[in-house]
Amino acid sequence: MTTAPTTVPDPYRRDPAHWGVSLAHMAPLMFPALEAVGARRIVEVGAYAGDLTEVLANWAEGAGAHVEAIDPSPQPGLSELAAAREVVELTEHTSLDAMPVMERPDAIVIDGDHNYFTVRREVEILVERFPGGTLPLVFFHDVCWPHARRDDYFDVTQIPQEYRHPVAGFQGGVLPEEPGLVPGGGLFYERSATFEGGARNGVLTAIEDVVAETPGLRLVVIPGFFGLGALWHTDAPWSAAVEGVLGPWDRHPVLEALEANRVHHLTRRFVPQATGGGRARRLVNAAPPVLRRAIAKTRARVARS
Repeated sequence: MTTAPTTVPDPYRRDPAHWGVSLAHMAPLMFPALEAVGARRIVEVGAYAGDLTEVLANWAEGAGAHVEAIDPSPQPGLSELAAAREVVELTEHTSLDAMPVMERPDAIVIDGDHNYFTVRREVEILVERFPGGTLPLVFFHDVCWPHARRDDYFDVTQIPQEYRHPVAGFQGGVLPEEPGLVPGGGLFYERSATFEGGARNGVLTAIEDVVAETPGLRLVVIPGFFGLGALWHTDAPWSAAVEGVLGPWDRHPVLEALEANRVHHLTRRFVPQATGGGRARRLVNAAPPVLRRAIAKTRARVARS
């Protein structure tokens, strides 16, 4: 089934600095996957202000579907959206409280607390409750830099001590290819871990660890706007259809190069560089190693074709 084109509101309307933080940017890839699944019930974890929720609601109205938005601290925009749209239901609980008792969705978006403990537990709940081919199609946000390998905590006190990493606070910002913090520069995520990488650290690490322990799972990573992830079980009756939609984009080297370039130009505005006798914020013209590697991979693939 193919639904009518869905209206996508401006994803930058609550993002004046144009960081590209909304998963709504990836809606054109999500819609055909939802159609391939025949989704009629969609759950969104971490709906926050309702940007993606509105996009999903627009799609749901044309598809005869329903959206449940889960967020313990919804912003006014989300609450107003839920009150105004019949297809949207708001559940004001944490994901780890709501997911063990929710009705099985056809698809679920996980974009809440971006840390290893929470994301791993969210995926475990889904795999345990809906084994094998009954697993819904699962979307994730932030499976690329900066939170693929670096925890971020909405409230670090809710995370078991053994899963916590030291928190950045205002010690510095983060930059690609810099595993630590950059004093006085970089993108500031004061609730993120002070370092990138290592065990039990980051969204993608959590997903990969569950995938490694669970036979039959297929994970796709689409490198754009901080990364769209998709997870499903290959025994699902719609597995081949979703593979046809999302598989070609999985870790595509051109997308990797484009995202690395986007992040480079975003972060370079916040890099301090010494000039003369003082320090000033300047544009850094050298491409980062991650971009150079992505370009090399693209050239190699073209050369083999």
